[in-house]
Amino acid sequence: MFTTMNLGELKAGQGKVDVLVKVKSKAEPREFEKYGKPLRVCNTVVSDDSGEMSMTLWNEDIDKINVGDSVKITNGYVSEFNGAKQLSAGKFGKLEVVNGEGNATVSSKPAKEKPKKVVKEDAEEVEEVEF
Repeated sequence: MFTTMNLGELKAGQGKVDVLVKVKSKAEPREFEKYGKPLRVCNTVVSDDSGEMSMTLWNEDIDKINVGDSVKITNGYVSEFNGAKQLSAGKFGKLEVVNGEGNATVSSKPAKEKPKKVVKEDAEEVEEVEF
């Protein structure tokens, strides 16, 4: 069962955070490279009845979240940057956009799909190509 915590009671360094928040604002994503790998990061401000907090979105989660969305974080964590607390789903957490009834509509950790196969015909040869 999902038991939500309030943003107002969260502390920096706290893990296993389960919250339901509303996205109040979303900054422009920033791109950078680390260890030769391109990454994207975006800051948002989220709120609940107890207050508001900065939330960091990484890579594919950036495109799933919009201002006004209700977001459910399961097993997230709270860090601190420049003296302010920041919420994140992190590597082991789960971020979902939920509708008004609390039903998930988008998840940050989708199930892997099997590759699709297309048969490509060229003159006399037939080749299967995975993509």
